[in-house]
Amino acid sequence: MEKIDRLFNSYANNSLGMIDPDGIEALCSDLGVDYTDVRILMLAWKLKAERQGYFTQDEWRTGLKALGVDSLSKLKKALPELENEVGKSSNYEDFYSYAFRYCLTEEKQKSVDIESICELLNLVLGAQFHPQVDLLIEYLKVQSDYKVINLDQWMNFLRFCKEQISFPDLENYDASQAWPLILDNFVEWMREKHS
Repeated sequence: MEKIDRLFNSYANNSLGMIDPDGIEALCSDLGVDYTDVRILMLAWKLKAERQGYFTQDEWRTGLKALGVDSLSKLKKALPELENEVGKSSNYEDFYSYAFRYCLTEEKQKSVDIESICELLNLVLGAQFHPQVDLLIEYLKVQSDYKVINLDQWMNFLRFCKEQISFPDLENYDASQAWPLILDNFVEWMREKHS
């Protein structure tokens, strides 16, 4: 625990008693990853970090212990393992849901603005479902009915990508299933675009 605390202290803002955005940026630099890298979000998920851009000492201790890591070099080596852990279907949905909740920066906030959602979609789903995510982002940017996305809509984006809906023709999309209206509208937009 002493080594974990020493590592924490090397990035922590002493007056706050936690790692703040500057500390996270320094950590990223030392790890050789960009602070917008999805693996940093995965690390936040593993630490169960509650506040975007901040790691408390308790979160740091618990997360690094769970990773079996007590040094920067071990943390660097643990990142690919963390990617594999998140990639397991038993964890992925939890990570995906966490990514949305992590963006809720205000108290009682229940939705995330479209611009942030587009970046987040690309970050957490882009590699896995590239064509769907690209077109969903394009749609979200051109539509004017929605300014924000809630957790239910966010979780349904994942379901939509995972349900093996034929793409880009969407022939087997069943609008009678309980899809949120935003996805019905997306499918309609796609069909018009490709007709």
